[in-house]
Amino acid sequence: MREILAHTRRMPRFLIEVPHDSDTVTCAKVVHVFLTTGSHFLTNADWGCRDGDHRAIIIAEAENHDEARGIVPVAFRKDAKVVRIGKFTTLQIEKTLRDHGAL
Repeated sequence: MREILAHTRRMPRFLIEVPHDSDTVTCAKVVHVFLTTGSHFLTNADWGCRDGDHRAIIIAEAENHDEARGIVPVAFRKDAKVVRIGKFTTLQIEKTLRDHGAL
């Protein structure tokens, strides 16, 4: 049974934010780099630019933070923010609260 469960586990998910300069030409060049890479993750990035928040936003599955950061083009990696994301269940949170005497 454990073997079956091991195969059904999802890979960790990461939120990757890649900020860039708000100058129109610089912004357009960054978007162009992402769109012309051929990478599924990069060509499908969301952008906050139209709302004045100049960053690419990507959600991707990866083995770890380093692998997730590796999705980002080299020129932008040092500024990228990579955060492992996930969901909680009510049961998980209630157990945590009970374990800490808060429920």
